Amino acid sequence: MTVRWGVIGTGGIARSFVGDCARAGVVFVAVGSRTRESAQSFATEFGIPRAHGSYADLVADPEVDAVYVATPHSRHAEDTLLAIEAGKHVLVEKAFTITADEAQRVVDAARARGVVVMEAMWTRFLPQMTMLRQVIAEGRIGRPRIVEASHHQALPSDPSHRLNDPALGGGAILDLGVYPISFAIDVLGAPTAVAAAGTLSDQGVDTQMGIVMTHDGGAQSLVHFALDVRSPNTASVIGDDGRIDLDATWYTPTTWRIRDRDGEVVEEFDGREELAGYVHEVRAFEAMIASGDHEATAMTPEGTIAVMRAMDEARRQVGVRYAADEAAAAR
Repeated sequence: MTVRWGVIGTGGIARSFVGDCARAGVVFVAVGSRTRESAQSFATEFGIPRAHGSYADLVADPEVDAVYVATPHSRHAEDTLLAIEAGKHVLVEKAFTITADEAQRVVDAARARGVVVMEAMWTRFLPQMTMLRQVIAEGRIGRPRIVEASHHQALPSDPSHRLNDPALGGGAILDLGVYPISFAIDVLGAPTAVAAAGTLSDQGVDTQMGIVMTHDGGAQSLVHFALDVRSPNTASVIGDDGRIDLDATWYTPTTWRIRDRDGEVVEEFDGREELAGYVHEVRAFEAMIASGDHEATAMTPEGTIAVMRAMDEARRQVGVRYAADEAAAAR
């Protein structure tokens, strides 16, 4: 079947996603924005047939089968629930929501409505990650004991920018930290303990944070992220009998190698692609719609909720609070 996509939001991530996926043959039929002018401009740029001046109109479009939500974090739950209520399948940009409480409500709503909902953690669907899981499953590095991953970028410092605004879910953790946290949970499972330390901006969002998570069997993950510095952004999975090293930038299509216990290279891989790689998550999402198995995915609802819980706890320890935290506490 051909899945017809609608897009909620017209910012930078929506442009990257639609541009990458359209070139790979994904079918976009409508876009919605808070203003018709913004929607029309986006539609013209990408050759999308219909432009809607509200999100409600977009999800009401009978020609739309699935919706990609690309609004700020603070709107993810609201916009996703709107689409679910309209009977649309929904791919939600990461971070999935602001809190685990919001994530659970979204997942419950999708299950009740019988539609697919998935976090757009595109890294999990890259061919290199599929191969990495296979290498681990085959026991080629022994039992995974340690995951190390970083994500540092020098991003806009303007206090009014959404990345620095707590009202919009600003801070490093939801935009950058979600990548290494999700990676660690993908490899080692949901953490049994989380220990975090970080630095807050004058606006009260995290500019940098380091987290040590404990996983089943005593395995540990060490992740660090910051929005005001740059680094190589590499990652490693270290096992009893060897390790996997992912080169910069590890969460994008990149090169990596397997090393034995002595550090000697056993095998090398090149996962670089012409396109950015968003299409892999879209095809997995579309396959779930076609099969009717709505949770047969590398990014399961339970996996997303585990990531959100870990981020909730890390934020609690560091002192990052959002309005959604108060709403969750009130329930």
